[in-house]
Amino acid sequence: MIQLDFYGTLVAASLVLLLGRGLVTRVACLRNYNIPEPVAGGLVVALALLVSRTFDIEVRFDTSLQTPLMLAFFATIGLSADFASLKKGGRVVGVFLLAVAGLLIVQNAMGIGLATMLGLDPLMGLLTGSITLSGGHGTGAAWGTVFSEKYGLASASELAIASATFGLVLGGLIGGPVARLLIKRVQVPGCHTQEAPRLPKGFEQPNKERSITPFSFIETLALIAVSLLVGNLLNGLLQGTALELPSFVCVLFIGVVLRNGLSALGLYQVFEREVSVLGNVSLSLFLAIALMSLKLWDLAALALPIFIILAAQALVMALFAIFVTFRIMGRNYDAAVLAAGHCGFGLGATPTAIANMQAVTQRYGPSQIAFLVVPMVGAFFIDIINVIVIKLYLALPFFAVA
Repeated sequence: MIQLDFYGTLVAASLVLLLGRGLVTRVACLRNYNIPEPVAGGLVVALALLVSRTFDIEVRFDTSLQTPLMLAFFATIGLSADFASLKKGGRVVGVFLLAVAGLLIVQNAMGIGLATMLGLDPLMGLLTGSITLSGGHGTGAAWGTVFSEKYGLASASELAIASATFGLVLGGLIGGPVARLLIKRVQVPGCHTQEAPRLPKGFEQPNKERSITPFSFIETLALIAVSLLVGNLLNGLLQGTALELPSFVCVLFIGVVLRNGLSALGLYQVFEREVSVLGNVSLSLFLAIALMSLKLWDLAALALPIFIILAAQALVMALFAIFVTFRIMGRNYDAAVLAAGHCGFGLGATPTAIANMQAVTQRYGPSQIAFLVVPMVGAFFIDIINVIVIKLYLALPFFAVA
């Protein structure tokens, strides 16, 4: 077994990103279908590690940097959100929430229905529904423990982690192709018209050059560090209370408070270029570590019925994004980018959604409304709505505790 320490893992993650950049640049299908660079490079490495296991070679990474990178990314999301912009997205956020809630209901109905048809415990269908797909690894692990202890479902935690991993992979793969299909039906702003192209902001085009200075860079780094520190303290205070939230939501909230509080007091204006640079670096490294650390043999070990359910869920996600999300969001370019983002966190996680949208906007142009709505919904609202939906399903008669 090869064990890479902190530095070795950081080097490996950097090389994965360079590999992904090279693949997307040189392989036409990856470029045409807007596959995010961390996904392309990370999956190649994960597949290579899967093959290496046949030769009794196992590589393990130090993933201690993964959570801080994820939290730093959400801190930059918070620091990028000003109240004036949030007001503009009010109605759009509300409509997108309806699409998100609709998918949660559909995912659980699909999971329970297929599990019942295949002779499995309906709880397995719920675990392969919104709990792990829209909820991700954290939600899946939490509910897996509940299902094991309260409902007596064997191997619930292992199934939850494997299902969430499957969703993370598929969420990063289908978003780009869905957006490409939809963009063929719409007019991209600034193309073939007299309309001036919209300038990108924040996370929309991560490869765009942005001027920075050492001092402003340190200022922004300090804001992110404060968001991480205070956000984690707030998370600790809320543990075990009715207001308990995931740690990344607390960090994002502190970022929003810092951004708007300092601005309202006239003390400091957040420099968005540095925020976007640090946010994109954190996002890319987080995804690289997450994907190259995937244990694909856990997916291979899934029983065929569970694999059928998860494959059906991926198909349903793509169809929902095309026929529901895209249509109710306006059937325009922004709606196509939102559909790609919905695929990302509808099957995986908010960072995957951002990576999907970046792959699209890097090629076709910015979509400011998508990068306003998706982080807000993916970080704040989806977990709350998901809990409500899950509890409503668990109230059904055939989920009664023995």
